[in-house]
Amino acid sequence: MLMFPLSRPPGRHYTDATLRRGQWRLSHHLRAAAATTSGGGAPDVFDAVPALDDRMRCSALLRERAAGGDHYGCTSLLRWMLARGLRPNRLALAAAVKSSSALPDCRGGAALGRCLHGLAVKVGYADGTVVAKAVMDMYGRIGSLVDAHTVFDEMSCSDAVCRNILITASSRAGLYNDVFHLFRAMLASGVDESMPTAVTVAVVLPVCAKLRVLRAGRSIHGYVIKTGLEFNTLSGNALVSMYAKCGGSIAMDDAHLAFSTICCKDVVSWNSIIAGYSENGLFEEALALFGQMISEECLPNYSTLANVLPFCSLVEYGRHYGKEIHGFVVRHGLEMDISVSNALMAHYSKVCEMRAVESIFRSSKMGDIVTWNTVIAGYVMNRYPSRALKLFQGLLFAGMAPDSVSLISLLTACAQVGNLRVGIRVHGYIFRHPELLQEISLMNALVSFYSQCDRFDAAFRSFITIQNKDSVSWNAILSACANSEHHIEQFFRLLGEMWHDVTQWDSVTILNIIRMSTFCGIKMVRESHGYSLRVGYTGDSSVANAILDAYAKCGYLHDAETLFRSLAGRNIVTGNTMISCYLKNNCVEDAEMTFNHMAEKDLTTWNLMSRLYAQNDLCDQAFCLFHQLQSEGLSPDTISITNILSACIHLSSVQLVKQCHGYMLRASLEDIHLEGALLDAYSKCGNIANAYNLFQVSLHKDLVIFTAMIGAYAMHGMAEKAVELFSKMLTLDIKPDHVVLTALLSACSHAGLVDAGIKIFKSIREIYGVEPTEEHCACMVDLLARSGRLQDAYSFALDMPPHVVNANAWGSLLGACKVHGEVKIGQLAADRLFSMEAEDIGNYVIMSNIFAADDKWESVEHVRKLMKSKDMKKPAGCSWIEVEKTRHLFVASDVQHQDRFSIYDVLGSLYQQIRGTQGGTEHLVVTYEL
Repeated sequence: MLMFPLSRPPGRHYTDATLRRGQWRLSHHLRAAAATTSGGGAPDVFDAVPALDDRMRCSALLRERAAGGDHYGCTSLLRWMLARGLRPNRLALAAAVKSSSALPDCRGGAALGRCLHGLAVKVGYADGTVVAKAVMDMYGRIGSLVDAHTVFDEMSCSDAVCRNILITASSRAGLYNDVFHLFRAMLASGVDESMPTAVTVAVVLPVCAKLRVLRAGRSIHGYVIKTGLEFNTLSGNALVSMYAKCGGSIAMDDAHLAFSTICCKDVVSWNSIIAGYSENGLFEEALALFGQMISEECLPNYSTLANVLPFCSLVEYGRHYGKEIHGFVVRHGLEMDISVSNALMAHYSKVCEMRAVESIFRSSKMGDIVTWNTVIAGYVMNRYPSRALKLFQGLLFAGMAPDSVSLISLLTACAQVGNLRVGIRVHGYIFRHPELLQEISLMNALVSFYSQCDRFDAAFRSFITIQNKDSVSWNAILSACANSEHHIEQFFRLLGEMWHDVTQWDSVTILNIIRMSTFCGIKMVRESHGYSLRVGYTGDSSVANAILDAYAKCGYLHDAETLFRSLAGRNIVTGNTMISCYLKNNCVEDAEMTFNHMAEKDLTTWNLMSRLYAQNDLCDQAFCLFHQLQSEGLSPDTISITNILSACIHLSSVQLVKQCHGYMLRASLEDIHLEGALLDAYSKCGNIANAYNLFQVSLHKDLVIFTAMIGAYAMHGMAEKAVELFSKMLTLDIKPDHVVLTALLSACSHAGLVDAGIKIFKSIREIYGVEPTEEHCACMVDLLARSGRLQDAYSFALDMPPHVVNANAWGSLLGACKVHGEVKIGQLAADRLFSMEAEDIGNYVIMSNIFAADDKWESVEHVRKLMKSKDMKKPAGCSWIEVEKTRHLFVASDVQHQDRFSIYDVLGSLYQQIRGTQGGTEHLVVTYEL
C-alpha cells in the first residue's frame, strides 16, 4: 500500500442564481472571444455552404475547428450557431469548452469557460460525462481547482479519466500533496474503471522526480509491474525519466532496466534515457545510446539532437562526433529547425570552430534572439571580443531587443578588450529597462565587468543595487576587492556580511579569500589552508591549486611542495600549478622532475616549461622542448610562440624570429599581445625595418602595439620618432600607462633629449594621472647622468621616495661617473650599490676603474681586496654571430670552436697587418674581401 500525505480541498456547490448570472454573460463573452475574426460573425465558409445551418453539421464543424487548434474560430462559430437558435450537441459543446481554456485571459478565456459551463447546465448537458470532463479540464487549466473538484463530486459516475484530469490539474498548480492523495484514492477505490492507468503514472512520476522522492517512485514502479504497465511506452518513458532525474548510479541502472522493458520504444523513450545519462555526466554512455538509436532505425527528432550536441564537446573525439551529427542533420533536412541550428552553433563554439558557427549563422533564415546570443557568446568564449561587439551591433540593426543573455556576453566582451565606454552604455541601458534590474545574473556580470576594468567604486555601486543577492553576487564583489591590496579592510567587512546573508561559503569564496591572503602574508595563507582542510575544500583541485600558488607567491616553496605531495588526486592542473610555483622561484631542476613525473600533460604544461627555460637563458632546452611539443601532436598557441620568442631574443637570431612570424601567419594566430612580442623581438634582434612593417600592417593598434614600437625606437636611438609616435597615440585617445612612459623616457635618455625627458616626467602625474614608478625614476637619473649633470642626477636619486629606489638608478649614475671621471659622486653611488647588490661584481669593477683613472691605486687595491674577500670572479666575456642560419658562440680563452684554427689564422694575419706602419687600411680592406 502506498503511503502518501492526505490533503483534500473544500468542495463548493453551485446555486441556480449563480448559473443564471453566468448564462446572461455568455453572449457578451462569446462576442469578446470572437472579436479577432472578421466582422465578429461567422467565417466565410458559411456563405459558401448555406447548408451548414443544420445543427449536426455545424456541431461537426465546431469540433473540427477545436481539434485543429482554431480556438478563436471555434468560439466565433458557436456564437453564430446560438444567434440562429442552433444548439450544439454534447461533443461540440465539450469541444467549445476545451477551446475556451486555450484562450488567454486577456481574451476572456476563463470567463467564457464558466459561461459555457452555465450553458451546459441550462441545456441539461452538465450531467453528461463528456461535457463534465471538458469542464473539469477547463477549470484545472485556469487554476480553479475548487470548481474542478465540485464538478467531479457532482458526477454520478467517475472513471480514471476524470481522476487523471484532477491529478494533472493539481500537478500543474504545484499541489503535489493533492497529487499523491488522488493517486492513493484511485488505488483504494478497488474499481477497475477507477484504477490508475498509464496516463496516471505518466503524471504522478514527474512529481516524484521533481521532489526527488525516489522511494515513492519505486513504489509506483512496483504497481506498474503488478499491473503489467511496465511494457507500456507511456508509463515506461515516465519511469525512465523519473529515475534519471533522481540521479545516482543506482537510479541510472533502474532507468536503463525500465528502458529495456519497454516493448515499443518511440523517440521519446530514447530521448529520455539519453537525456538521463547526459544529465548525470555519463556522456560516453549517452553517445553510445544515440548510436544504438540510429542503428535500430529510430529517427532522432529535434529534441534528440538538442540533447546530444551539448555534451559532444565534453567527450574524446567530440569534435568528430559533432561533425557526424551535423552531417546527419543535413541529410535529413533538420537544419531548418532553429533549436537544432542553435545547438550546432553552441557545439562548434565549444570546440573553437567559429568558421563553422559563422557558416550556420549565415544560412539561418529565421534566427531568433537565442541564435544571435549563441554566436555572440561563441565569439566571447573564443576570445574574439571585437567580433562579438560588431555582431551585437548587427543584432540591434536587425530590430531585435537584446535580452539579459545578450548583455551578459556584451559585458564580457567589453571586459576582454577593456572597453569601459561601451560597458557604461550597457549599464545605462539596464537602468532604462527596470525589468533587467531584476536579472541577478546580469547584475552579477555588471559587477564582474567593472572589477575586470579596475573600477572598484563602480563595481561596488552596482553590487549594492542588487536586491536579491546570491552567492555569485557576493563572490563577484569579493573578487573585485581581491584584485588589490588597497581593499583588504573592505574585503573582510563584506566577507562578514556574506556570512550572515548566505548560509555557507562555497569554493569560489574560499578562492577569493586565498587570493586576498597573499596580500596579508603567510599567516593568512596558512589560516586559509587550515579552514579549507576543516570544511573539506582541499579536495577541490581549484582550491588546492590556489593554495599552492599562494605559498609560492609568499616565497614559501617548501610549504607548497609539502601540500603538493600530500594531495591524493593530483591532476594536470595541479602539476601545472606546481611547475608554475617553481617558475616563480626559478627552480629549473625541481620543475623538470615534476614535469617528467606527470602522467598526462597538456599544452599549458609545455608552455610553462618553455617559459622557465627561456627566462633562465636555457635557450637550447627551450627549443628542444618546443620541437618535442610538436612531435607529441600538439599545436603551439600564442603563449608557446611568445615564450620561444624570448629565447630568440636572447640569441639575437632574426632568422628564428622570422620562422616564428611565418608560423603565426600559417596558423592564423591573431593576438594583439603576440603581435607586440613579435615586434619587440624584431627590434631587439636589430631589425627595426621589420618591426616598423609589422606595426604598419597591424589592424588593431592598441596600447600594446604602440608601446612595443616606441620601445623599438628607443632601443635604436630614434628618440624623435618615438616622441612623434607617442603624440600620434595620444591623438587616437589611447591613454598611456607606466610601461609606454618608461619606453619614452628611455628614448630621451639614449638620445640626450634632457629637456624633453624632464617635460615628460613632469607630465606623468600631472597630465596622465600615473604615479611615477622606480623605472621612471631610474630613467630620469640615467637621463641627467648621461648628459653630464651628475650632481642633479645624484640629488634626484636622493629625493626619490624609498619605495621606488632601486639599484638601476644608482647603477646608471655609477656608469656615468666612470664616463665623466667623477670620483666623489661615483664613490657615493657605489656605496649605495654595495649595500643593495653586494654580490654584483660589475659594480666593483666599475668603481675600481674609476679609482684607477684618477690614479687612486690604494682605493683600487681596497676594492680588489673586497672582491677577493667575497670570492668574486668576473665571468668570461661571451659573444656570438649568426652565419647562414647557424649560430657561432665565442667565449674568452675558448678553444672549442670547430673552425678555431682557420679563425686564429685570419686573426693572426689581421694582427700583423694592423702593426704595419704603411698601408694598413688597404691591407685590411683586401683581407676583408678575401
